[in-house]
Amino acid sequence: MTKTPPVNRLQGSLPKIGIRPTIDGRYGGVRESLEDQTMGMAQATARLIAENVRHASGLPVEVVVPDHCIGGAPEAAAVDEKFRREGVGVTLTVTPCWCYGSETMQLDARLPTAVWGFNGTERPGAVYLAAVLAGHSQKGLPAFGIYGRDVQDGGDGEIPEDVAAKILSFARAGLAVATMKNTSYLAMGGVSMGIAGSIVDQPFFEEYLGMRVESVDMTEFIRRMDRCIYDKEEFARALKWTRENCPEGQDVNAPEKQRSREQKDKDWGTCVQMALIARDLMVGNPKLAEMGFIEESRGHNALAGGFQGQRQWTDHFPNGDFLEAVLTTSFDWNGIRQPYMVATENDALNGASMLFGHLLTGGTAQLFADVRTYWSADAVERVTGYRPDGAAAGGFLHLINSGPAALDWTGEQSVDGKPALKPWTEITEAEAEACLKATKWCASDLGYFPGGGWSTDFLTRGGMPVTMFRVNLVKGIGPVLQIAEGVTIDLPENVHDTLDARTNPTWPTTWFVPNLTSEGAFADVYTVMNNWGANHGAISYGHIGGDLITLASMLRIPVDMHNVPAGRVFRPSAWARFGGSSDPYGGDYRACSTYGPLYK
Repeated sequence: MTKTPPVNRLQGSLPKIGIRPTIDGRYGGVRESLEDQTMGMAQATARLIAENVRHASGLPVEVVVPDHCIGGAPEAAAVDEKFRREGVGVTLTVTPCWCYGSETMQLDARLPTAVWGFNGTERPGAVYLAAVLAGHSQKGLPAFGIYGRDVQDGGDGEIPEDVAAKILSFARAGLAVATMKNTSYLAMGGVSMGIAGSIVDQPFFEEYLGMRVESVDMTEFIRRMDRCIYDKEEFARALKWTRENCPEGQDVNAPEKQRSREQKDKDWGTCVQMALIARDLMVGNPKLAEMGFIEESRGHNALAGGFQGQRQWTDHFPNGDFLEAVLTTSFDWNGIRQPYMVATENDALNGASMLFGHLLTGGTAQLFADVRTYWSADAVERVTGYRPDGAAAGGFLHLINSGPAALDWTGEQSVDGKPALKPWTEITEAEAEACLKATKWCASDLGYFPGGGWSTDFLTRGGMPVTMFRVNLVKGIGPVLQIAEGVTIDLPENVHDTLDARTNPTWPTTWFVPNLTSEGAFADVYTVMNNWGANHGAISYGHIGGDLITLASMLRIPVDMHNVPAGRVFRPSAWARFGGSSDPYGGDYRACSTYGPLYK
């Protein structure tokens, strides 16, 4: 299995990050003495970002540093013009000294902005930081303030660990904001079974994320299948790969209701066609232009999408489980490649959540799951005779999707010898093959999916740090985000089998325990489940709650519940002026309400 080269598969250039070195504008000795230090600070910041942050596509992030410092309005304007030409979508101002705040500050309200003021006593960089942040607040231009905890010597060119952590969190979140702008969410179909999240809200995508909403009816799949509007050579290769790498699991249907071998083989072909067509709808395919289908070859420039499936499609055609599972996975018949963000049941809000996690983690596959069941220790013992202990002693959540999930979530990749998920560029051939071997493809439950198809059956390995999160829409408020960091767990095999069979033994399962804080929504595991805002959640590898909070503040989306330690919460400095220092949740809501959507 080869690894495909990183590529930007959408139209438009990838955003860059711009570093703004600001300086005391007084010539005659002051400015001249600071030029090297200020530019050195800018170059060190650029290196830090370039070495630690990558686009989800796998391409390196370009960091733009101007060839002169900013000492006043003319130089600020010149740098702004350079950044516009270069396609900068995120700006970070750095300085070791006093500068003239309103003359040097960044004034574009739609560009994520931060300021790092050097904490040294020789020159008042930290004083400039406080002054310019006051200017940002006064002008209604939220900016993130980066201030090191410890005083450094004036000639110290190192970036302290706490400063680096904030710079990188800001860079990851800012890059996510800039990447989403001018792309699309593609709704393949409409509302699935009355699920609120699949009522695709165009104002949310347009005003908060800067994305278009594109829609196609599911009959477009039928047209393309009937008229062979897909790469037939790739189809043959994909079907061969699927037969060799996607072993069938159990068929839970009654023998008299099971589909024949001939029907199942035909279903495999249809499912592979659907995966090719969904991908082509999202990002296009130049091969289609060669076949004479020019419009179809262009796709919809979709950074994320969703497939309705149930029930209008799945009552007659094979389900979309293979489509959704294989596209959201980091590998297929073309090798190891960037996963696509495709939401089951066209739950666009969960699709947007998956997109957040994918962008923040540099291209890691995301898990779409039902937040299905809270199992208390007492209930587990009653049903199985086994009483959970350790991390599961207070109960756990059963995360299980109705058929599909990214194969990365078997947990068969590893970091330092432990189960993990990786950005797609870091996955080895052996790890991809291990994920495939850990997955069975079970015939669909014909009670749910009368049209046939296949479900992704695997069990996520325990011991992985993960974050569950979800955007919800609330009338009168708008979007809100909820976050739960925690860990996956293992259960004894017989206990897993018993609990899993009570839902559906052919669907992919993840057992999850959120980290508890003994208060609020995280008083216990039951309370987390009881406060979850929808039937679905997006799950990302790692504890990324801090980055999600930073991203949400950039988009003006308040967070209604989270268990992220205070030291990892990083929002614009203005949030404190809204009471955020003493009332973090209330201050967040008030700030987001006051500033409104980023693209209003």
